[in-house]
Amino acid sequence: MNGPRKRVVVLISGRGSNMKALIEAARNPAYPAQIVGVISNRSNAAGLDFAARAGIPTRVITKSDHPDSASQDAALERALTEFGAELICLAGYMRLLTQSFVSHWSGRMINIHPSLLPLFKGLHPHQQALDAGVRLHGCSVHFVTFEMDSGPIIAQAAVPVLSGDTEDSLSARTLAAEHKLYPLALQLLAEGKVRMDGDKAVFRTAESNTAAMLISPDLVEQGPDLEALARSTP
Repeated sequence: MNGPRKRVVVLISGRGSNMKALIEAARNPAYPAQIVGVISNRSNAAGLDFAARAGIPTRVITKSDHPDSASQDAALERALTEFGAELICLAGYMRLLTQSFVSHWSGRMINIHPSLLPLFKGLHPHQQALDAGVRLHGCSVHFVTFEMDSGPIIAQAAVPVLSGDTEDSLSARTLAAEHKLYPLALQLLAEGKVRMDGDKAVFRTAESNTAAMLISPDLVEQGPDLEALARSTP
């Protein structure tokens, strides 16, 4: 790893399972990012306890404590400044951010969504996939833009849709892929191997645009070696 590790704050609203995956990845001192804070918009978010046990400072910034979204985002911005945040990861953060906040963090804020975007945006993507009858489903990490689930895609992982799948079973299979994909995508951003340019994610080399970007169903089942995937990205 070259240079200091990027300072990352994770925003959550619930159990924070993807937050946990990022924290675990960042335990490796060779990982290019460190999780320096966790912020929730819900005081009862289970992920806050996990972060605290991991020694990571937490903040709660709720809607009820602020008159409007702009005020809530201003409080969020102050907390990010206190943490010295350089990058933001949304991990199940269930509120819409204001356009000014999103614009300020453009290219430095990413989100994970449980579908192969641009398919199945919004709520209940697993049921949307089942209703559509697709044979492949998955997850996507993308740059955050003001339009929900519509920013440039950094990385995707595919999982099979099996006969007899329910929303719960497909969700569980996809979640396992999310936990592998999100640390990889953050690694690429923290290392400067991907950046946002307008409505595109631009990779540093042509090889970075193909190698390690798509995790196939077989690799997801086997549990891909993130370090090996990273080495394949110049």
